[in-house]
Amino acid sequence: MQNYIVMRNAGNIALLALVVVFSACSNRELNTRVSNTTGWNYFDKNTTKFEAIEGVGNVDPVGMVAIQGGTFTKGENDEFLTAPRDNTRRTLTVNSFYMDKYEVTNLNWREYENWMNIVFGHVAPNLIKKMLPDSTVWREEMAYNEPYEIYYYRHPAFSFYPVVGVSWNQCMDYCRWRTDRVNELALVQGGYLAMPSFQELYLKGEDEVSAWDEANPDYPLVEIPQKEDPANPEAPTELYAVPFEWIRDKFIFNTEKYLYDSDYTPDFGRRPKTDFAGNDRKITREDGVLVVGYRLPTEAEWEFAAFAPIAGEDGLTIEGKLYPWSGYHPRNLKDKKLLGQMQANFVRGRGDMMGVSGELNDHYVITGPVDEYQPNDFGLYNMAGNVNEWVFDVYRETTNQETSEYNSFRGNIYAKPLKSTAEDGSSVFVLDSLGRIEVTWEGDDDKRAWKDGDYASLIDTDFPLDTIGMKALRGEESEVRIDPTDLLAPRITKETRVYKGGSWKDRVYWINPSSRRYLDQDKSTSTIGFRCAMSTVGNQIPNGSPTLKQ
Repeated sequence: MQNYIVMRNAGNIALLALVVVFSACSNRELNTRVSNTTGWNYFDKNTTKFEAIEGVGNVDPVGMVAIQGGTFTKGENDEFLTAPRDNTRRTLTVNSFYMDKYEVTNLNWREYENWMNIVFGHVAPNLIKKMLPDSTVWREEMAYNEPYEIYYYRHPAFSFYPVVGVSWNQCMDYCRWRTDRVNELALVQGGYLAMPSFQELYLKGEDEVSAWDEANPDYPLVEIPQKEDPANPEAPTELYAVPFEWIRDKFIFNTEKYLYDSDYTPDFGRRPKTDFAGNDRKITREDGVLVVGYRLPTEAEWEFAAFAPIAGEDGLTIEGKLYPWSGYHPRNLKDKKLLGQMQANFVRGRGDMMGVSGELNDHYVITGPVDEYQPNDFGLYNMAGNVNEWVFDVYRETTNQETSEYNSFRGNIYAKPLKSTAEDGSSVFVLDSLGRIEVTWEGDDDKRAWKDGDYASLIDTDFPLDTIGMKALRGEESEVRIDPTDLLAPRITKETRVYKGGSWKDRVYWINPSSRRYLDQDKSTSTIGFRCAMSTVGNQIPNGSPTLKQ
C-alpha cells in the first residue's frame, strides 16, 4: 500500500511537471505557430507556405568540449626580459564556442588521407601529396631522428600522438574537410541524402565502360594504362576510372556548394528533404541540421580556453594564472600520487627532455599521446606543452592594442563566392580542385593588415630595383638584380600566423598560454600541431566546465 502511494505521488508530480511545461510554452507570446507582428499562421499550405522552425540551438559537435564564454584578461602575466613585448594585457570578452578536447592526432589525419586516396587516388594524386604531413620536419643536422621521419606519422604506436609537419593552410583544409564529412553524415542519418557509394569511384572493367559512357556522356572515363602481367597475358592492359571533373562536380559533398548552389544535388539518388506541403527541397541553414563549421580557434578563444577562467562560488575568477592548471608551478604539488610530476610535456633545462632513467618525469622525449597529463578546468588536454598549436589569427606585434573588446580577431577577409559565365550564358560557381566554391574579394575587403601598427611591417620597400647583382660586382656576367635593402624587408606579412602553447622542445616560458609566436602559414615544423574550434549559435552555452554543476 505504501509503495502504491509513492507511485501515485510520483505520477502526480510528473503530470504536474508536464502541465507546467506546456503552460509555459502556451503562455509565451513568441512562438512558431502564429506571427506576433502580422497574425498570419505559419505552416499554412493554403497561403504563403512559410515555415517557422523552432529554435534548435547548437548541434553538439563530436569530440568537442562546450566552453562558456566570458570576460578575461588576455596577455602577458609573466616576465621574460629577452622576449618581445607583443602580448600586452587587455581585458576582452569571448563568446561561447566549442573546442576539440584533444589535439588532432596522426590517426585523425590518416583518416583524412584515406578519404582523399579513395576519392582522388587514381585521378589526382598530386592532391594527396599536397595534404600529407611533411615528415622531413624531424630532420636535424646534429641528431639521429630518422626513425621519427619514417615511423612517426604511419606507425600505429604513434596513432594517438599529435600530427605535426602540417602547415596552417593544411590545417584549414582539414577543418573544411571535417565540416563537410560531419554535415554529410548528418544529412544521411536524417534521411535527407543517401549514403555516397564510394564503389562508383573504383577502377572499372571493360563490362562497365559502355554503361558508364551511356549514362554520363559529358564525363568520359579516364583510361589508365597498366603493365602487362606475365602470369596472366590475357588480362586487359587498360583500366578505366571515374574522371576527376565528375568527382569534383558530382560526387563530393561540400557544405557551401550544397547551400549556395540551388541547382546542385549530389548524385547516387541522394534525396532532398520533403516540406510540410509534400514538396521536395534541400536542407538550409534555417533547418538547424548542419554544424556551423570547424575552423582553427582565434587567438583570444585559444588563450581563454587554455586558462579556463571559471568563476568560483564567490563569482570571481583567478587572475594571474601562469599555466592551464591551478597553481603557479609546472610540477604537481597537490595530488599525492603525482606529487612532483611535471604537468606538461616540455624541456626543463639544457638536455633534460623527460627526466632520469628509472624515474622519468614527463615520460616523453618528443611528443606524447594527446590524452596524457591532467586536463584543465574546461576538460581540455595539453593546452600547455606537447605541441604548439596553430590559431586563426594573422600575427602583428600590436594585436592586443588594436582588436575589438569582444570576439577579438585579426585576419578578416570579407569574401564572396566566385562565379563565371557558362557557354549557355548562365552564371555558374567556380569550383577549386577539391570541389569547393572559389571565393574572391576586393582590396578593401581584406582586413588582415587593418591598422597595422607593427613597425617591421611598415618599412617601405616599394621602389624599383636599380642596383646590379653581386655576380656583376665580381666581374661575372649576370642579369639578376639584387636589392641591397632586402635585409631590411619585413619578415611579417599578411600570411604570417600565430601559434601558441609551447611544445616538447620548448622551455617553461613558452608553455604559458599568453606567450605568442609566429610562422608563415605555408610552413611547418615538428613542434606545431593544432585542434579545431567551432562557433555557437543562439543562446550561450550554460556552463562549459565538466567539474561544476550545470
